Amino acid sequence: MKAAYLEGNNHPYTLKEIPTPLPTGQEVLIKLEFSSFNQRDIRVQKGIYAAAPLPEGGLAIGSDGYGKVVKVAENADPMWLGREVVINPGRNWGDNPEAFGPDFKIMGCPDQGTFAEYIAVDQKYIRPKPLHLTDEEAAALPLAGLTTYRAVFTKGKVKAGEKVLVTGIGAGTALLALQYALAAGAEVYVTSGTASKLERAITMGAKAGFNYKTEDWAAQANALTNGFDVVLDSASGKGFAKLIEVLKPGGRLVFWGGTDGPIESIVPAHIYWKNLSILGTTLGSNQEFADMLSYSEKHNIKPVIDRVFPTLAHAQEAAEYLASGTQFGKIVMGNKA
Repeated sequence: MKAAYLEGNNHPYTLKEIPTPLPTGQEVLIKLEFSSFNQRDIRVQKGIYAAAPLPEGGLAIGSDGYGKVVKVAENADPMWLGREVVINPGRNWGDNPEAFGPDFKIMGCPDQGTFAEYIAVDQKYIRPKPLHLTDEEAAALPLAGLTTYRAVFTKGKVKAGEKVLVTGIGAGTALLALQYALAAGAEVYVTSGTASKLERAITMGAKAGFNYKTEDWAAQANALTNGFDVVLDSASGKGFAKLIEVLKPGGRLVFWGGTDGPIESIVPAHIYWKNLSILGTTLGSNQEFADMLSYSEKHNIKPVIDRVFPTLAHAQEAAEYLASGTQFGKIVMGNKA
């Protein structure tokens, strides 16, 4: 089969012939129609994803995909044959709903991912494609949807009537967090460094937006809202301290990424004096994946697609576009060679 392959760190994607996987045990073989890019893929390519370094000899990475089951192994349920499915990118979460166990990993590194024509997956990690999604949307939902569903509901415990701030609107996760919080009945505000992204978020239901490049944006936010019950963030970095400034006493700050680098300049008293909860989260359990799909279908929540690249041969172009940070939504790729 063909794959968009990384030979090593800081190498470009190249189209390469690799063996088609043979499903065993309870696995199914999926012919992938579309996949999508995440910040994780950028970090793996650059060699800065410490949780799962690229194996020697390279790999076809990718953590999101949609396709059709074309073969089932001897112990897999034959009812999956011919079904259109989405894939939970998490593996081996474990029994503790609060955090994953020691065997946890994410599809697409260290094991083969979705930037290929086929993938073999244990049947417990697949679910029928939600009927309200297009094929491209189905490929874009799993990782971002699971991450933000857990952030909003399991960790953030967002409730109707609460004021929620979603940072970095334009990212695929942020746009889903906006939709989940709105569906929960929250009053949602957003930040971005680009005025057009703030305007688009307001058309999606955000109450107002703040440009984080403006020095006094936190003061503006507090003046308008009197503070937020929940802040949802995927950037971390030097702006993290201002997120603490805009939280109400007893507020919750949930974060799942570090695209802006290490957190800096935190004054401890600003956290404990306000009785704040700072909550980290990564992906989610298999049950949360199923719950996320059901909730998304019930509330007609769809990932925003910024751009679709037509084939695996366009993987490097797609990766560079995501790294530019100009997108509003998810980057999807067709899985034909």
